[in-house]
Amino acid sequence: MAPPLQLDSLDAAVDRLLAHAGPALVLAAPLGLGKPHRLLNALTRRIAADPARSLHLLTALSLTPPAPGQGLQRRFLAPFLSRQFGDDFPALDYALALRAGTLPANVRVEEFYMQSGALLRSDVAQRDYVSLNYTHVARAVAERGAQALVQKVAREPGGTRLSLSCNPDLTFDLVDEMARLGKPRPLLVAEIDPNLPWLDGPCAVPQDYFDLVLDLPGPAPKLFALPREPVNDADYAIGLYASTLVRDGGTLQIGIGSLSDALCHALVLRHTRNADYLAALEALSPGLASSRLVQATGGVAPFVQGLYGASEMVNDGFRCLAQAGILSRRVVDDPAAMARINAGTPTDADRGALERDGRYLDGAFYLGSSELYAWLRGLSPAQARGIGMTRVSHINELYGNNEALEREQRRDARFFNTCMMMTGLGAAVSDALEDGRVVSGVGGQYNFVAMAHALHDARSVLMLRAVRGAGAASNLLWNYGHVTIPRHLRDLAITEYGIADLRGRSDGDCAQAMLGLADVRHQATLLAAAKAAGKIDAGFAPPQAWARNDCDDLAARLRPLRRSGVLPDYPMGSDFTPVEQRLAKALAWLKSNTTGGRKFLTLARAIATRSPADDEALARMGLNAPSGFGDRLQGRLLRLALSETRRS
Repeated sequence: MAPPLQLDSLDAAVDRLLAHAGPALVLAAPLGLGKPHRLLNALTRRIAADPARSLHLLTALSLTPPAPGQGLQRRFLAPFLSRQFGDDFPALDYALALRAGTLPANVRVEEFYMQSGALLRSDVAQRDYVSLNYTHVARAVAERGAQALVQKVAREPGGTRLSLSCNPDLTFDLVDEMARLGKPRPLLVAEIDPNLPWLDGPCAVPQDYFDLVLDLPGPAPKLFALPREPVNDADYAIGLYASTLVRDGGTLQIGIGSLSDALCHALVLRHTRNADYLAALEALSPGLASSRLVQATGGVAPFVQGLYGASEMVNDGFRCLAQAGILSRRVVDDPAAMARINAGTPTDADRGALERDGRYLDGAFYLGSSELYAWLRGLSPAQARGIGMTRVSHINELYGNNEALEREQRRDARFFNTCMMMTGLGAAVSDALEDGRVVSGVGGQYNFVAMAHALHDARSVLMLRAVRGAGAASNLLWNYGHVTIPRHLRDLAITEYGIADLRGRSDGDCAQAMLGLADVRHQATLLAAAKAAGKIDAGFAPPQAWARNDCDDLAARLRPLRRSGVLPDYPMGSDFTPVEQRLAKALAWLKSNTTGGRKFLTLARAIATRSPADDEALARMGLNAPSGFGDRLQGRLLRLALSETRRS
C-alpha cells in the first residue's frame, strides 16, 4: 500500500474528503468514543453552508454532554460539567441540531443506536433510526455505499503503527463487507488523538491501512468520560442475585450502567471479602447461597480459575474485575489447544501459548470513566497483551467465523444485559416504546441472548428494576406493544426481588415465576391479567413470601451493609467530590419529593423547618449567602434535602 497522506489541518482534511466523494458524501463514523468530533464538525459546517452538497452520515451513539438545566440542577451541574468534559469539548453540531430540530436540510444522520432517551422528541432522528443487530451494521453501511470512514486512533509510542484502540468494532468488518459486495474500498481517514490509549493486538494496523492521517497541532480535548452513577438498594439487590449465577472458570459479558456496576462490585466482594459477601446474600435472601439454582448454575466461593471477559463493551466493571484478580482465565486462538486446556490436559506448548499469547479480555469497543482510560494507558506490556480489542463479528457472533474455537473459549458463559421492562411471559423490552419511538437501540443484546441458547453451557440473564420513577410504575407488565427479546428466548430474569429461571418452562410456570419478581403493589393487577388469559389457574393464591417484595423491606435488609461500607454508593469510584456526592443524593431526594402532590408539602416543610446548615454544600451551590426570595427558597429546599438524606 502507498503511504497515507499526512495532514495537520481540518480544512485540508475536509477538502480531501469532498474531493474524493463529490457533491454527495456518504460517510461512516464509529459509535461512541471513536468519533473525531472536530473533523466531523468542520465537515458538517462546510456542507451545511453549501446547498449544492449533501452529507449522509452513518453512525451510532453520538455522545453529547448533558445541558446543565436551570435552578438547583444548573448550580450543581455547570461546574461539574466544566471539570468533567472541559470547556473546550467539541460537542457534535449534528447531534445538538437533531435535539433542537435544526438539522440542515442537506445533512442526514442515520444511527443504529442512540444515547439513551436523548432523541425521543426528535422526529427526524426517530425517522432516520435504523433497527439492526450490531453484527448486521457493517452490511447495512456497505449496502449504502459508504465512500469514506473517519475515526480516531492512537499512534504507537516510538513507532509508526496506528491502533483503532476504542473502536475496532466495525471498521474491519465494513472494509471486508465492501469487498464482498464488489464496492470500492472507502477512503479511510484517521485522526490521531494523543489522549487515546495505545492498545496492540488485533486493533493495531500499519499506518498505510489508512489513506489519510490527520495529526492536529496543539492539545486535544479530553476524551468523553461517562460520569459514574450511584448504586441504589434495588441495583445492589439485582447485582448480588446476579453474582451467584457466575461460574468459576467461565466467561462474562456485561453491559453498562449501575446494574452492571452492582454486579461487578458483588463479584469483587465474592472474591476478596467472601465473608461479607455471604452475609450480604443471607441478608438479602436467606438460603440463597445454598439454593438449587445457585449450586447448579453458578457459585458463591472466591474464584480459583478466574473468568474470561468476552463483551462487546469494555467498561469500568471489567477494570475493577481485572484489578481484583478475577479476570485471570486466559484463552488462545487455537481450538485444539483450547480443547486440551478445558479438558485439563494441556501440553507444555499449550501452557507456553497461554503465558505468551493468552488473553483475559476481548472486546469490540470501550467506553467509561477517565479512570478506565488511565488504567488502559497505564497497563504493563504483559497486562496489555491480555486485552484483545477486535471486530464485533468475532465478539457478538458464534456462527460464520471460527465456531469450534469460540465454543471452547466461551465455556460456561453468562451474558448479563439490562432491559427496561419484561412481560409476564418472559419477553423483554430494551430499546423502544410501544408507540415505536426508540429510546436507545438493540445493539448487541439480541446477539448475546441468542448465543446463550446456542452454547451448551451458557445462560442469558436479563436484569431490570421492578418499578421506576417517583410513582413506582411497574416494569413488569402482563403484555406490551413492543419487544426486543421474544418470549421464546426467555432464560433467566432478575429484579431486586429475586431470580426467575424461565428456560424451557411452560407459560404457566413462567407467569408464576415472573409475578414473583413483581413489586407487591402491582402483583394483584398482574395476577388478574394472567388468570384472565388462562395462564394461571383461577384458584391460585400468591405465596406469603411475595408480600416481602417491598422497597422499604428491601432497604431495611440492606441498611446495615450500606452503613458499614460493604455496599458503597459509588463502587466503581466517583467523579464527584465528597460534597458533590452529598449534594447528588440530596438533589435526587428533592426531585422525587417535588413531583405530584408531594411538591407543596415539601415546599411547606422547607419554609417552615429550620434545617441544619451544611455550609460546605451550600457554598458549593452558591447559596451560602442567598439574595432574593428565589435564592432563599432554593437554599431552604436544599437544606431540607441534605438533612433528610443525611439520615439514610
